[in-house]
Amino acid sequence: MAAMRTHTTEHDLRHHGDAEVRDVGGELTDLAVNVRSGTPPDWLRERIAASLTGLAAYPDGRAARAAVARRHGLPEERVLLTAGAAEAFVLLARALPVRCPVVVHPQFTEPEAALRDAGHTVRRVLLRPGDGFRLDPASVPPEADLVVVGNPTNPTSVLHPAKLIDSLARPGRTLVVDEAFMDAVPGEREALAGRTDVPGLVVLRSLTKTWGLAGLRIGYVLAEPEVVAALERAQPLWPVSTPALVAAEECVSPRALAEAEAAALSLAADREHLTAGLGEFDEVRVVEAAEGPFVLARMAGAAEVRARLRGLGFAVRRGDTFPGLGPEWLRIAVRDRVTTNRFLQALDQALTLTATHTPRA
Repeated sequence: MAAMRTHTTEHDLRHHGDAEVRDVGGELTDLAVNVRSGTPPDWLRERIAASLTGLAAYPDGRAARAAVARRHGLPEERVLLTAGAAEAFVLLARALPVRCPVVVHPQFTEPEAALRDAGHTVRRVLLRPGDGFRLDPASVPPEADLVVVGNPTNPTSVLHPAKLIDSLARPGRTLVVDEAFMDAVPGEREALAGRTDVPGLVVLRSLTKTWGLAGLRIGYVLAEPEVVAALERAQPLWPVSTPALVAAEECVSPRALAEAEAAALSLAADREHLTAGLGEFDEVRVVEAAEGPFVLARMAGAAEVRARLRGLGFAVRRGDTFPGLGPEWLRIAVRDRVTTNRFLQALDQALTLTATHTPRA
């Protein structure tokens, strides 16, 4: 069973993976940030660069909005382009009349931070490691009029069945599903993007992870036209830049979708290699059935292990800033096999050094 509680401030909700590598340049191999390595591809970089000749004109998002709508088989009035998915969380917190928001944790912390900044009292549903961080719809209080859940969830990498998530929908409730990593799942199974039969559904997508565009800021919202209109009114004028609009149009093209699917299949094999390697360590427990471009691992002395890994040239994401997790958790991004093998060797050293210097009771 999941636990329910009103928000507290014991977690640093503004800590994100980029903090693990900030100010160190290329000194560390980055396993803390979930942006796909080797991106953006050359063809996308060239299209973005070509858009710079049009910067004198104000951004026109009509073509990109139409392209996203076609990609999901939706009318354009159900699409809103945003400066990354993070902007969408701020818009939702500020634009919708919310009385009882609930965030399902552990997950990306920005939704709760945005709700709190907008003056809302947030209630948390904490999924338990003993249950594999699986979603229990019964744990969400019936009075919740806004529910936020990730799928696949950051940082647990758990992919919840779509039927469990859509069972949370009910009249008078906004159901926000963060699908920022869904394009890293082969076939995008369990996706709700494109569904119009779920009342109050809001799906958020990011184009920054798979395509390496974190610095460009581009994402989008899929929702009922009334919700899209309310969020759009809360946006500033021209919220998405011309280069980001060009990137959005390109990243939902048939060519890009085929490339993303191939990358998802490759990532699944690389993730299996990582989890198999982690399984060789008696000290490490990995959350099972990972489906995202990262895995969540539990180990004693994780803070010291993380520090020793930095000394050995690797950055991983601390887990204790996520509600529902403690200092024994680390999130590790999936990389190619060569990088993973190097990391596993470093982890072996870090675990050995940590055990050697841990005082006995």
